[in-house]
Amino acid sequence: MANIKSAKKRILVNRTKADRNKAIKSGVKTAIKKVYAAIESSDKEAAAAALKEATVTIDKAATKGIYHKNNAARKVSRLSKAVNKMA
Repeated sequence: MANIKSAKKRILVNRTKADRNKAIKSGVKTAIKKVYAAIESSDKEAAAAALKEATVTIDKAATKGIYHKNNAARKVSRLSKAVNKMA
């Protein structure tokens, strides 16, 4: 453990931010799994609804800087492609 006050604060702040980032990333992964689960069950409407939710979740994560914007765009693109391929 650090002895300097500012270093102690950095450790606490970094831990808080890491927990927040982990929670948001976990939410994104869950949203993506819901889309693929709907695709597996061949439910077009559920897949479209899940895609909409996942897109919002991924975009929020990108806005907060947890994912790079290109990474977020790639995730959304792959999900959209998978849902559109269902038809």
